[in-house]
Amino acid sequence: MADTEHSGAGRSKATLAENAVHWSGASASGFLQRPFHRLWLLDQARSLFEFFLPASINPDGGFFGLDLDGTPLPAARSNGELRLLFTTSRMVHCAAIGHQLGMPGCERVVDHGMAFLWDRHRDNLNGGFFNGVDDAGAPDPAKQAYGHAFVLLAAASAKVVGHPDADRLLADVTDILVNRFWDPAAGATSEEYTADWQSFSNYRGQNSNMHLTEALMAAFEATGDSTYIEMAQSIAGLIIDKHARAQNWRVPEHFDTDWNVDFDFTGDPQFRPSGTTPGHAMEWSRLLVQLWELGNRQHDWMRPAAEALFLNAWEHGWDKTTGGFYYTLQWDNVPDETDRYWWPCCEAIAAASVLAKVSDNPQFETAYRRVWGFVEHHFIDRTQGGWHAELDSLLAPVQRVFRGKPDIYHALQASLIPLLPANGSITAHLASVEAGKLLNGETGAQNLR
Repeated sequence: MADTEHSGAGRSKATLAENAVHWSGASASGFLQRPFHRLWLLDQARSLFEFFLPASINPDGGFFGLDLDGTPLPAARSNGELRLLFTTSRMVHCAAIGHQLGMPGCERVVDHGMAFLWDRHRDNLNGGFFNGVDDAGAPDPAKQAYGHAFVLLAAASAKVVGHPDADRLLADVTDILVNRFWDPAAGATSEEYTADWQSFSNYRGQNSNMHLTEALMAAFEATGDSTYIEMAQSIAGLIIDKHARAQNWRVPEHFDTDWNVDFDFTGDPQFRPSGTTPGHAMEWSRLLVQLWELGNRQHDWMRPAAEALFLNAWEHGWDKTTGGFYYTLQWDNVPDETDRYWWPCCEAIAAASVLAKVSDNPQFETAYRRVWGFVEHHFIDRTQGGWHAELDSLLAPVQRVFRGKPDIYHALQASLIPLLPANGSITAHLASVEAGKLLNGETGAQNLR
């Protein structure tokens, strides 16, 4: 008779569930060395483009948010759905990527978005870009650092693909970021202003600075202007080398005007949640590797910091029973918001892939496989297309914070960053990489040390 203690038949349901989460099929060759996996990643990118484009194009300007079935969400206002600055900008960036890959029709999306940024989001009177506009005007006229970071990313990506308006947009948003938002004493961006540039809060946040870091690197690659990468390095030094290091590699989200951590902050549950956010630690982990590489590895602290951020977020943020990342943790690492959002998984995939290229630690390959396995089983909607945005603690799709299917940005980057080297942005690499190399592993899979 078989020893049931060691047989599949004798395992408890709890043990089976645990093994389903924790076994990753580890073997000698990484997934990124396997042509089929690389083809699978490109297929994920293709399916995302097909879901979001051209359905997202609003003929009246900007882009629709999409419902679960890929149709436009009902208009939020009688005069047309509010279009947010970061959404418009992300679509330009992602469409530029699609154009580089050879996805037909993406050039139309780039052109459509660039026109809307310049003609509708841009404030011709006071400068800068309105946070939210509709068919009639700018019902949300605030100037937010978060949105302006994505305008810079859109402009850099548009420049790489040769859009004729890229240079003017890049110059315009750079001027605003440097002369209106940048705090030279802190070496980071301030946060938010009225339409006429009056400060209306004492808040400082890491989220806008994190996305500005990504955009600054892309702008550096698009232009060769070292000012951009110096600003990115300054932000990383403040947010990660100073503050995250002091908090045992947890990323503080909220600060006062003097850049003291506000441990008790409670704000918007989507963009400014309380506590810590494991997904942002993952995002910073990826950005630090890329920044370290772009800076010719001059900042020795960046790579070990990237590893520490990842491993700490993995230890405390990943649900070891069911899988997926808790959205937020309390400062004692106890899960706070336990729903699972799609984007932390996306950022963990990207971070694990770049870390696996610069480190011998097998945990990054294991994590890469495990997160993609969770996404495949729970987030990718094989029935209606796209990805679910939220799952509850039992892994059932819900719509509590997000309506419909969020924009393409996070999932697309998770599908493509693993295919490319760890030393730069997607658009910059695609500009110099033959498409065939994405499939056969001649780029991205190699160890870059």
